[in-house]
Amino acid sequence: MTKPLNPWPWAIILTFVLFISGTVGLVVMASSQRVDLVSKNYYEQELKYQGQIDRAENSRRLSAPARIAYNAARRQIVLTLPPEHATRGVAGKIELYRPSEANLDRQVKLQPDAHGSQALDVGDLRPGLWKVRISWATQNQEFYTDQQVVIATR
Repeated sequence: MTKPLNPWPWAIILTFVLFISGTVGLVVMASSQRVDLVSKNYYEQELKYQGQIDRAENSRRLSAPARIAYNAARRQIVLTLPPEHATRGVAGKIELYRPSEANLDRQVKLQPDAHGSQALDVGDLRPGLWKVRISWATQNQEFYTDQQVVIATR
């Protein structure tokens, strides 16, 4: 008479093999994902952050804030500086920052019209979340504001 085959040793071995295979699969999948840092030189930017806080505080003290609005129909981002900066010599930059894909970030020179407004065509930007950051200076004082904008699909 032959002894019946006991399935428990094989079940235990199969459980360990599946667990180890799953763990190795997760490690391989996680290590193959692309991870972008917020910025390539994030440490240097962190050291300069106090200046950023001061620029934002200067912006809060203005009579009216700088405005950032997205016009989905025209696929434009419209920036409007405070009235007291509209007619003064203003120098600055506009950053279009994509948190999920660093290679899509853009930088544009701030060139407001006589009313302090500037329209940016965003027809070629990918849909999704963007941060619009405006940095400008006038009369030896620096200002900064930012706002999140969601670019709609076409």
